[in-house]
Amino acid sequence: MALLQLEGVTVRFGERAALDRVDLAVAEHEIVCVLGPSGSGKSTLLRVVAGLQAADEGRVLLDGSDRTRVPAHRRGVGLMFQDHQLFPQRDVAGNVAFGLRMHKVAAAERSRRTGELLDLVGLPGAERRSVASLSGGEQQRVALARALAPEPRLLMLDEPLGQLDRGLRERLVVELRGLFGRLGTTVLAVTHDQGEAFALADRVVVMRDGRVAQAGTPLEVWQRPSSEFVARFLGFDNVVPATVTGAAAATAWGKVPVPDGAPQGERTLLVRPSGVRLASRGEGLAAVVESMTFRGSRVAVRLRPGDGPVLEAECPLRDAPAEGAGVSVVFDPEDVVVLDGP
Repeated sequence: MALLQLEGVTVRFGERAALDRVDLAVAEHEIVCVLGPSGSGKSTLLRVVAGLQAADEGRVLLDGSDRTRVPAHRRGVGLMFQDHQLFPQRDVAGNVAFGLRMHKVAAAERSRRTGELLDLVGLPGAERRSVASLSGGEQQRVALARALAPEPRLLMLDEPLGQLDRGLRERLVVELRGLFGRLGTTVLAVTHDQGEAFALADRVVVMRDGRVAQAGTPLEVWQRPSSEFVARFLGFDNVVPATVTGAAAATAWGKVPVPDGAPQGERTLLVRPSGVRLASRGEGLAAVVESMTFRGSRVAVRLRPGDGPVLEAECPLRDAPAEGAGVSVVFDPEDVVVLDGP
């Protein structure tokens, strides 16, 4: 049985459905990250599970028990939202240990746990600091430590690392995943950061207009986006209409090979940048290098074909062409995806 289950949950604001008959199950010990553009319903979903937003239709079940009408303070879940909601009259330790005090945890254990969590979130020795003296990012770390302190079975996070610098955020994502695994915590998180979600989650849920557009493991969603919307949301720009016949698709870039068993007929095609290969002149589609973006040991190359939309390619740093250079392009069918829908 799922620890958390949403059944046909609908929330309306006037005529608009912020959530539209959403079904979602989260297994015990699973980390699920919800992604989507602004207005997709991801934060409303979190608020419904937390009991901070009433559902107009549907049910929210925790441990198989209907909690749809149970108030937030009786749901037994951990919460951390973007606005921190720290207690200004308490120091850092008082904020982190608040939930432990409510659970009547002994003082020595509260102190040990508080110190451990502050080390984790990058604020060692900050127990006696005033929260008013903290930066926004530091306040967010304290809020995260406070949410983790009682070791809730279900922890809900809304943009948990949004105000942290990239280096700390990347370190914390790895450490948080390990920590949640050790604690056996079930996590439902909302984030706009795809890298954060894909690094943290066991399962990713992409939302669109109040509905679940796609759900799957990070690898499944990344390798096989279900639609043009999901592909573009993930940052893929090489998406074009196509007519698939046999082992090839007719596109604005000419014939593009497709994987064996690809759906036939009028479709939409995604070509990952790694599947756009730079070849010897005259071998494939002619293009001019418009610009380059350096990403560590790899280079993202923006190509302008003579016909068709711009293409993004990816190549090793040592093979990067010069801006303005003429190149030829061939396509690797292993990085071509025939999408299911719009």
